[in-house]
Amino acid sequence: MKTPTVFSLVREQSAFMTAIMSLLTFLSVLALGIALSIGTGVMRWNTQWELYATVQVTDSENTQAIKNILSSNTDKIESLTEISTEQMYNLMSPWISGDSVLKKFLPQMWEVQFKTKSDLESIGEQLSKHARVLTHSDALHSSTSAGWKMILMSAFILFLTLGTIGICISYIARNTAILHRRELEILNQIGASDDFIAHQMQIIVGKISLMSAGIGFIVALPVLLAILSTAHSARVGLLAMLGLSGLGWFCLLTLPFIIAVFSIWITRRTTIKILQAA
Repeated sequence: MKTPTVFSLVREQSAFMTAIMSLLTFLSVLALGIALSIGTGVMRWNTQWELYATVQVTDSENTQAIKNILSSNTDKIESLTEISTEQMYNLMSPWISGDSVLKKFLPQMWEVQFKTKSDLESIGEQLSKHARVLTHSDALHSSTSAGWKMILMSAFILFLTLGTIGICISYIARNTAILHRRELEILNQIGASDDFIAHQMQIIVGKISLMSAGIGFIVALPVLLAILSTAHSARVGLLAMLGLSGLGWFCLLTLPFIIAVFSIWITRRTTIKILQAA
């Protein structure tokens, strides 16, 4: 036989709690999803470019030395591309004017992809004696740094949202205890334990939290997918790398349940404190 609950929320109170919990869950899922997507993008970005380097020779007398070093280490090089003067001039054409005056001052350049990071470091040290070696990971450090800052901002928003959930649940539990003060007095007189009363409160909050968590997650999912789709369509730098791994999706799926469990725990703590203070 189903045991009836001792307490119940009025319709307006239940609707308010469902709405606010759904909104906060929506914001939590969105913040976590964005943080995980950016984190995945940063890792993919680093993995993609950490084996690339650009070699710039400004003194033509060092050109042969660079060619000798590169040719003697072909077993450690995945790909080697020499960038012609015409290609560099075309790349720089939006910022320069005139015909061939600046062409004679453009350096000779090679783009090198190494097989391992240790190969990049060892050969890069040899090349740096005769030319300027610029690793792509160092050149793109500002983009990576911006990505990590965005992750911290998303994590901070998630932390604030979870804190807001705790405050709202605590307030609702206190408000419910005030509304049912007579029932609490009767239960105390007949010898009901604090655990029993807290459990009754947890049943109410648990049902609403689970339903709200589901609503918030369902609404947040298409919004998050739309954000990722927009980022991919840009096809520019770090934005194109954003995405969610299998672990990321698992974290997103478990977040609503974590929020529901957190809400139930807050309800118990608040109720026990109220009963002990009474």
